[in-house]
Amino acid sequence: MFNDNHAFSSFSVNDIAAAKKFYGELLGLNVTEMSMGLSIKIAGGGDIFVYPKSDHVPATFTVLNFPVADIDDAVDRLKAKGVTFESFGGHMATDEKGILRSDDPSRGPSIAWFKDPAGNFISILEQ
Repeated sequence: MFNDNHAFSSFSVNDIAAAKKFYGELLGLNVTEMSMGLSIKIAGGGDIFVYPKSDHVPATFTVLNFPVADIDDAVDRLKAKGVTFESFGGHMATDEKGILRSDDPSRGPSIAWFKDPAGNFISILEQ
């Protein structure tokens, strides 16, 4: 039924102008304004719809993941642009750079989280 469907993801923000600047200028994605929000073009031909919501509550989970070849380089480059990475303890303890390191592929990739201006979690993860 959905095998050939062009599904897309969506999430809300509280400030469309701030989201457009963050995703378009800071992250360098192709962002298009639409009548109801923003369309963000991602590699592979997919789109993400970002819509305004006056009573927006930031997601408590990751809404968008960006695979990268070198997580240290990606973290350094984003920090140079002013991005702040999240720090976690316990079973998800991040290092001083904000990276949850994984030396065991069965536990998943190394990953780091940051937030968009609306407080939604975004991640970069090493391929």
